[in-house]
Amino acid sequence: MGLNERGHILKQAIKWVLDAGDMIRTKMDEPIQIDTKSNPNDLVTSVDKETESFLVKKIQAHYPEHALLGEEGHGAHITSLDGTIWIIDPIDGTMNFVHQKRHFAISVGVFHDGVGEIGIVYDVMADILYYASRGEGAFKNNHQLEPLNDQVQLEKSIIGLNHLWLCENKLVDEKVMQKLVKIVRGVRSSGSAALDMAYVAEGALDAYLAMGLSPWDIAGGTVLVNEVGGRTTNHLGEPLHMLKRNSLLTSRDSIHSDLIQQFLEKGQK
Repeated sequence: MGLNERGHILKQAIKWVLDAGDMIRTKMDEPIQIDTKSNPNDLVTSVDKETESFLVKKIQAHYPEHALLGEEGHGAHITSLDGTIWIIDPIDGTMNFVHQKRHFAISVGVFHDGVGEIGIVYDVMADILYYASRGEGAFKNNHQLEPLNDQVQLEKSIIGLNHLWLCENKLVDEKVMQKLVKIVRGVRSSGSAALDMAYVAEGALDAYLAMGLSPWDIAGGTVLVNEVGGRTTNHLGEPLHMLKRNSLLTSRDSIHSDLIQQFLEKGQK
């Protein structure tokens, strides 16, 4: 994908995401239909579906040759990252949206032949827009984010974790996680993978570790972190698969290998 094409797509995508955010805010005080998907804690609302439909219609009208993969069912047939594919989460952090009415995001990643070209994460209620274009840096509300060059030590880092590390059938022994929590300076759990990845990109978190994430949870954030010199892999340091569920480790480069080593030393299942 060329620079001019990427710039044009980014401009269009930002406008659509901001328009979708306006739509969500107007519905916050209206009755919202809430359903469940895979389990009672896997929520989906009418606003999720309406927001994804809005974005899909815009993309299909302007870029009919592009493929789409969305959380609410669009693109379920996709088996290859060949060509250009938009990976969309209309509301990342639906539980936060339902219970707190804040701390959720619209996430959009645009990949071309498997390479992340564009990433957008929009904190709807705070009106904070993170975006990145490959090779052009990452931005927060039009202010360019600084590269993550600081050599932060693991002992002085703050990391984000999702709650699935504490659930059954986990990939890592609980003793490994207990040890890690004791090593680092602090741990946070927010409920939105996209926002936590954006926080890593801006340096507010030094790392984010999560299990059971789908491509739409991480597509936009992956591009953001890459553009500031961070690293994003699974918890064992292997490349992510953008069409499958993944464990996730995204962090400053200075602590990425140290975090992986925590999982490799012992307790790996």
